[in-house]
Amino acid sequence: MAKRAAELLAPHDLRLGINPLSWTNDVIEEFGDDTPVETFLREAAECGYQGVEMGRKFPREAAVLGPLLAEYDLALASGWYSGFLAERDPEAELEAVADHADLLAACGARVMVYGECGLMPGESPLDEPLSRTPVVARGDWQAYGERLTRFAEALKARHGVELVYHAHLMMVVESEAEIDALMAHTGEAVGLLFDAGHVVAGGGDLAGLLARHGQRINHLHLKDIRRDVMARVRREDISFNQGVRDGMFTVPGDGYLDFTPLLDFATSPDYRGWLIVEAEQDPTKAPPREMASTAYRHITQLLAQR
Repeated sequence: MAKRAAELLAPHDLRLGINPLSWTNDVIEEFGDDTPVETFLREAAECGYQGVEMGRKFPREAAVLGPLLAEYDLALASGWYSGFLAERDPEAELEAVADHADLLAACGARVMVYGECGLMPGESPLDEPLSRTPVVARGDWQAYGERLTRFAEALKARHGVELVYHAHLMMVVESEAEIDALMAHTGEAVGLLFDAGHVVAGGGDLAGLLARHGQRINHLHLKDIRRDVMARVRREDISFNQGVRDGMFTVPGDGYLDFTPLLDFATSPDYRGWLIVEAEQDPTKAPPREMASTAYRHITQLLAQR
């Protein structure tokens, strides 16, 4: 009998989870707006996943969320937080994040995904052309890194949750050079969320970044890319949200990325934690359960070949 992903990952102290973005989008609200969180949890569990990240349909009380996850035998891997440390001080950020961090910790998550939403253009930044991605001025990196480090240290001390910084299209850390700058200007408390889809879409080299920053990576997202769609998004300078609507991202096994370097890193002594399947997609064009099963089979096959 073929081994399941959990069996293949257990010797490496790893677990496989999935994000609800294929079912319900957090920004494009018409995507999955009528899909209850129970549908996502049931289908994720039936596909074989061991845990999930939070989405906008999740209850925000630990007394409700904990038993709900337990009903489907799923662990809480993490949850996204929109931060503004590019614009405000750590104490203000710590006050803003407190309830979310407490919820994550109470439900067993050990890391919190940090997405930098400061300096973003326009009233609806993800609807702006990708060329308008915000940047940290060269002279501001030191101060930004210090704020991030102080925030991450306090987050861990006060809430017991580690920060994982998400390098992300249309945010201030998008390119390979910006990931290098982030790591150079922050302390060890600032971990790196390594999202294969965003790294490659931002022009980064998977193997090179893994080699340079593996010791700081404490969360992994397995996102794939549809090469032709992404090329058109870049060529025509389309917005992030329109790119998602057009299908620039997909799950592992349905795009062109080779996840071997990521799995080599994940199964090395440098990493312990979650592998999270994630793909922002239109659920009417990419049926979520079908996509989740495709990703699960692909990752399991790659692991079995090791």
